[in-house]
Amino acid sequence: MAKSTASKIIRVGVDAPHLPDVTSEASHDFVEQLKKQVKVKIQSLTDDEIVFDLIGVDASIANALRRILLAEVSTMAIEHVYIWNNSSIIQDEVLAHRLGLVPLNVDPREFQAFPDNEEAEATDENTIVFKLDVTCKYDPEFPNDPSKAINSSIYSRHLEWVPQGNQEERFGSIRPVDENILIAKLRPGQSIALEAHCRKGVGKDHAKFSPVATASYRLLPHIEFKTPVTGPMAKKLVEQNCAMNVFDIEDIGGVTTAVVKDARACTMCRNCIRDPEWDERIQLGRKNDHFIFSVESVGMIKPEELLPEALNVLVEKCNIALESFNEAPGDDEDEDMAEDDDAEGEMDE
Repeated sequence: MAKSTASKIIRVGVDAPHLPDVTSEASHDFVEQLKKQVKVKIQSLTDDEIVFDLIGVDASIANALRRILLAEVSTMAIEHVYIWNNSSIIQDEVLAHRLGLVPLNVDPREFQAFPDNEEAEATDENTIVFKLDVTCKYDPEFPNDPSKAINSSIYSRHLEWVPQGNQEERFGSIRPVDENILIAKLRPGQSIALEAHCRKGVGKDHAKFSPVATASYRLLPHIEFKTPVTGPMAKKLVEQNCAMNVFDIEDIGGVTTAVVKDARACTMCRNCIRDPEWDERIQLGRKNDHFIFSVESVGMIKPEELLPEALNVLVEKCNIALESFNEAPGDDEDEDMAEDDDAEGEMDE
């Protein structure tokens, strides 16, 4: 039976972190081990951001999830812009680029990827259409003041969805995530008229498809005292040596003693151990299999749905890898191929 992998502490000193030598053991029940060890704990959840702990996994898996969140979770974004009229100061290509970065509030799972061939046509299953037609005019009440003109600023709310096929029945309404994203500025007499087509894509093709603004993780801090810190030293540690309120003072057996109040708040600035005197009293470290993830959604996918979507992509990658391994030629096939090569060599001689 394979041994379970215990957490190891990465020691953090004044100079640099140090990870003790880690030996890997072959295990045929790796998946069963993961099922027992892996835990996910949600620490906070808002409309835009989720913070969760991923416990019991290797850094390679944590980093794979981070990279997938950034670059391989599918979303919908404006891909093609057909500009009929643009008399504003902004160039056509810049205008198209700005439109592409407007996040859309639509479930990408309801759409298919656009076929990668020249004969493919846009359908209601793979394309969303918006139109924009805005003209700036003087306000009748201020006929000589261009700063108070009507439609002097074009926002994402001016994008008008044009349902295709049965999209209106399926989705009701498709709108930008934020209605107040500035797209362009106009002056009286200027106008913009265009049609925008949205398609499904991933962040590694273009950043506009990335469903997250940020996706990062850090290891859970681990702090312990090598020797008790008491009396005036404890007060100095709490009041002067740490600005993140990691430490607190408690009365233990009638003695004022410093304790770790909130290790999670530690940023590993190492200010508390820069003095050799304190370095001998405090040991900083990080747990090598406990990751604190912070993921901020752009709005196209809810924060609580991002991790499951990333896991689905990771599972698909693993399945592709397994299929490739199963299709690889076996030892018998390698021997047959070697014999055929030898026979061909003898015939040539």
